Amino acid sequence: MESTGGPYLNTAAVTSPVGIARLLQMTFGCTTFSLVAHQGGFSAAYGTFCMFVWTFCFAITVFIITCEFTHLHSCLSLSWGNFTAAFAMLATLMSITAAVIYPLYFVQVDCYPIGCEVRDFRIAASVFAGLLFVVYAAEVFLTRAKPGQVTSYMATVSGLLKIVQAFVACIIFGALVNDSQYGKYVAMQWCVAVYSFCFVVTVVVVAFSVTGKTALLWFPFERSVVIYTFGAVLLYMSAAVIWPVFCFDSKYGSPRRPGLCAKGKCPWDSQLVIAIFTYVNLLLYVLDLAYSQRIRFVSHL
Repeated sequence: MESTGGPYLNTAAVTSPVGIARLLQMTFGCTTFSLVAHQGGFSAAYGTFCMFVWTFCFAITVFIITCEFTHLHSCLSLSWGNFTAAFAMLATLMSITAAVIYPLYFVQVDCYPIGCEVRDFRIAASVFAGLLFVVYAAEVFLTRAKPGQVTSYMATVSGLLKIVQAFVACIIFGALVNDSQYGKYVAMQWCVAVYSFCFVVTVVVVAFSVTGKTALLWFPFERSVVIYTFGAVLLYMSAAVIWPVFCFDSKYGSPRRPGLCAKGKCPWDSQLVIAIFTYVNLLLYVLDLAYSQRIRFVSHL
């Protein structure tokens, strides 16, 4: 009897360099959250976030490997190249965040009071969390757009920067809700509006690229994204000036951290985090604008 199974399976999905990286992602991710769940332990919002990152990334990686190995991705209404590139960048950012947070809050040199066995499990989990970040970063490196190559938009520098911009905006929002006192002045509320508007539009751009619906729009998507990026640069420039003035100028705020502020519950700390990441996102949008002049959008890959 003639075999009919071979043509339906894509062995390159697990034997190519990208496929091997994904298998390592699955292995390291499963090992990390298994070590934590079995004996390492986690608690509070920080630990819950780390477990969410590892389980979420593991689940999506398994989904990607399964779809590519069985060719099921051809049945999905997604731009598969955009989807995998966007997820790899997001997973890289999430995994490095968890790889920093978990050992920072849960790993200690001494055995007391958690016990040596728990300490060793936490150290091992931290090591595998770091390896997980490395293999996700390796996938981004392997799948990034090469000069002169026709590829998916999310694999380009501009597309990858969109994911980083949205991730940085989430950090800003986290600091905003942590008693940042942004409602104190109208100017600070303007900054919040800037962060929110740019985040929403960036997410919409990523969503249209991942779903492959850009060709169905009645306006030129490529030009619109470049115009939006230019507008985002201007908006973030205004926030980069206004936020520090109304937070750290002695007329409106405090140029130095108040001595009586409790660690982790000080509005000044949240305001400083927002100021720093405002400048980070401003730089990202400037780089995005520069690179967007050199690419062509491909929505069907």
